[in-house]
Amino acid sequence: MLALRLYGANDIRLEEVEIPEIGADEILLKTEAAAICGTDVRMWKNGQKGVDAEHPLILGHEFAGEIVKVGKDVPYYREGMHVGMQPNIGCGICDRCVDGKFHLCDNYRAFGINMDGAFAEYVKIPGEAVLRGNLMVLPEGVSAAEAAVTEPLSCAYNGFTKCHVHPGEYALVVGAGPIGYCHAMLLHMAGALVMMNDLSAERLAEVKERLPFVETYSGNDLAGEVKRWTHGRGLDVAITACPVPSVQAAMLPLMNYGGRVNFFGGIPASKQPVALDTNQIHYHELYITGSTRSSIAQFRKTLDFVSQGLLNVKAMITHRYALSQIEQAFENASHALGIKHVIEF
Repeated sequence: MLALRLYGANDIRLEEVEIPEIGADEILLKTEAAAICGTDVRMWKNGQKGVDAEHPLILGHEFAGEIVKVGKDVPYYREGMHVGMQPNIGCGICDRCVDGKFHLCDNYRAFGINMDGAFAEYVKIPGEAVLRGNLMVLPEGVSAAEAAVTEPLSCAYNGFTKCHVHPGEYALVVGAGPIGYCHAMLLHMAGALVMMNDLSAERLAEVKERLPFVETYSGNDLAGEVKRWTHGRGLDVAITACPVPSVQAAMLPLMNYGGRVNFFGGIPASKQPVALDTNQIHYHELYITGSTRSSIAQFRKTLDFVSQGLLNVKAMITHRYALSQIEQAFENASHALGIKHVIEF
């Protein structure tokens, strides 16, 4: 089969590899769609721990496909089922796993991160993922491409759940990439008024075309614009969907009393620590939250939102490619062209 493998920093190769063999408790999935994530681009540019010329890794953790082979001990799942995949597999034993938070397990594994992923024609699904519910049969009317981009949507939903959004509140999303797009959809669904800020007016215009309810701003006076937009009250919710220290620090003075800030985009270790005015937190009784990845339950919930027509994830897919074009897809994604790039098989 064809697969895209990472060999090190700036070294990805589309090449032929053997189709995986499955065991009695495993499933072989024929990939139908796999989306490029910012994490994939960072791994391509910077390399990944444990990956080298002797230990290449097939990238891709946002995907869906058709079950084409089922081990004899696999319950429920059958050949011909079309499924989406939550990519994080926990140990199943620690307290966080028992609480359903497999994505926070100290020993978690994830497709395309530290085990072979889905930029390949076939993917082996291990028994732990089968039994712990990582596979979800696609609801009627949900395409493989929509299921693939539901994975980043579920990560945004993880952060969204920590912000306790109410109808009529003012919410700002900084970063007009795929994650910012997902946050804007979720905030709007909850009844919030949504503004998006980004350095790129072009990207903001592209989001505005697809999400007409979003207010956009790319000028040099974000504080003044927020004050005008919120009629002086400040933001109730702020999402930093970009890995920029100055953005995190800039959010606190913009907040209303009791406001909630979600630091979604992680900051590189070389840019830490980030200086925050803790008096803003103290005197305005702010809630500062963080979120990473998503749980299986959150993936299932967001897949429901898509199937119910509450969220239109199809609209954020701006580029579609064949697997043979994946290297060009990575180049386009790295230059922030469009919003979401999906490989269709």
